[in-house]
Amino acid sequence: MASPLIGISGAGIGGMAAAIALRKLGLESVLFEQAPKFARVGADINLTPNAVLALDGLGMGVGAELRKTAARPTHRISRMWDTGEETSRLEMANAAEERYGAPQLTIHRADLLSALEQAVPASTLHMGKRTVNISEGADGITVAFEDGTSQRVDVLVGADGIHSTVRKYLLGDEYPDFTGVVAYRAVVPAAKLEGVPNLGAFTKWWGPIPETQIVTFPLNLGRDIFIFATIPQDSWRHESWTMPGSVEELRSLYADFHPEARALLDACDEVLKSALYVRDPLPSWSRGNVTLLGDACHPMMPFMAQGAGMAIEDAVVLARQLAALPEQPAEALTRYESARRERTAKIQLGSRGNNWLKDGGNADWVYEYNSWTVPLA
Repeated sequence: MASPLIGISGAGIGGMAAAIALRKLGLESVLFEQAPKFARVGADINLTPNAVLALDGLGMGVGAELRKTAARPTHRISRMWDTGEETSRLEMANAAEERYGAPQLTIHRADLLSALEQAVPASTLHMGKRTVNISEGADGITVAFEDGTSQRVDVLVGADGIHSTVRKYLLGDEYPDFTGVVAYRAVVPAAKLEGVPNLGAFTKWWGPIPETQIVTFPLNLGRDIFIFATIPQDSWRHESWTMPGSVEELRSLYADFHPEARALLDACDEVLKSALYVRDPLPSWSRGNVTLLGDACHPMMPFMAQGAGMAIEDAVVLARQLAALPEQPAEALTRYESARRERTAKIQLGSRGNNWLKDGGNADWVYEYNSWTVPLA
């Protein structure tokens, strides 16, 4: 097999990053996305330097396109929920670019998807293709879709999220675990927050327990502020990214927080609410010529802001391994998994524990990782 055709189920961040990386390295791929079209929904995303390094390495103008709308947080600041005491401050922006080779960028998920979509050839992206069946034979892997069509590929990558159909094919029936934690998301014009300090920074207000926090960071070149708050609430289990929540409930839940934190919530006119689900680290996520990527194999809590970053890193390392062994795709997938499993599991568990950088510490092991140059397994 001189040049395998690689099928990617899921045209989200990780799936499109993989398609672009594969193309850059001379391999052919085809993307299947269940949605009929891309919509401007979902969370705003914090791209730390490790993720930006990976995206910049894709070429095709991706990095430049991101910078048209992204903000560059000046610092990463930790503050205590009640006293407002600052417990850690890490300089970002130019300092991060000098130290790690890329800045931190905060951006709406739709703008990131748009930048990636522009770099994917239209002929390789197929919308409205919900995978319903996967079968393997001597001539490769056949992916059947809900619309009655099918596609034969040599390699299949499941980049189809926490409820991955490809994961189910590999591992059978299993389900994500509800964490007992819900998240509130809101975007507020910066002009409404005049007088609130550190609007240009990524600021994390640490609550009285690890599950409770408020995080804010700038968007849209600093014109807007994204607010992300979490709190235990076992009675709410809706996972939708677009379900409205109650602003009054949001404010009441954080009524004991510092006045500067409450001022952020007081400026919210509307809020979205979603339950958070996770899975435990997997001992293995590849079999033969089928593998997983991103949330399909290592979904995580958002507390280290690495969900998208891990998917993007996966995409680059996967492409590099397949390009190194194009005639041995099964071996390439084994090596890809071996290269990624320890790092992603450590970040999964660290995200669930939620104490990273609370009192300072070293961010280098997360931020300095370069998926384009890290040694291949």
